[in-house]
Amino acid sequence: MTRTALLDMTPETLETATGEAQALLAGAKAKLGFLPNMYGYMAKLPPVLASYLTTYDAFRSQGGFTPAEQETVFLTISRVNGCTYCTAAHSMIADKKSGVAADSLAALRAGEDLPDAKLQAVASFTEAMVLSRGNPGKPVVDAFLAAGYGEQQVLGVVLTTLTVGSQNGLTSDGGRSPKHWQFMADDPDGAGVGGVIRHQDRIQHPAVRAIEIRKERDR
Repeated sequence: MTRTALLDMTPETLETATGEAQALLAGAKAKLGFLPNMYGYMAKLPPVLASYLTTYDAFRSQGGFTPAEQETVFLTISRVNGCTYCTAAHSMIADKKSGVAADSLAALRAGEDLPDAKLQAVASFTEAMVLSRGNPGKPVVDAFLAAGYGEQQVLGVVLTTLTVGSQNGLTSDGGRSPKHWQFMADDPDGAGVGGVIRHQDRIQHPAVRAIEIRKERDR
């Protein structure tokens, strides 16, 4: 599934935004050290950005998943929604920060069965939630619970389908993904399949930029 632009939007900036939008963008820049373009689009209606920031942090801290499981959720939603930008960004996070094995990452990106049974259970449940619009049926929920997950994780996936779905809709338009990100599966200077995203313009995804900032500080 791929997407084409439905709106020609100009993102808000710290210079153009006012009121709640300006406060949210200023807070994001203070936290991250830069301002992602996608935040500027969300700030066109401040509650969109505010809800995204709150729910994203809540899933990370309270969803009940390990870092690898979190990226499995993010990557599955992004792939099903056709957001190449988000798929590329979370591929880098999965590889560089969250400890997702290269073979599992490649399978996640391709929509294939994962070699890790736990991650496969997470991916299957997440995909079913997205495709069914939140009504996957009792057998799907029972299978997820039988894999060792519970109510907390079920609700964590519900939360994230809402959060990432809104982000996918704002970052997969206008051909921005190919401009800003290229996944390099066979880059001879990189880490091979599942390992490298070559940045072609400037980093826009907040989680990835945070990794880059930490690397720069550690040098």
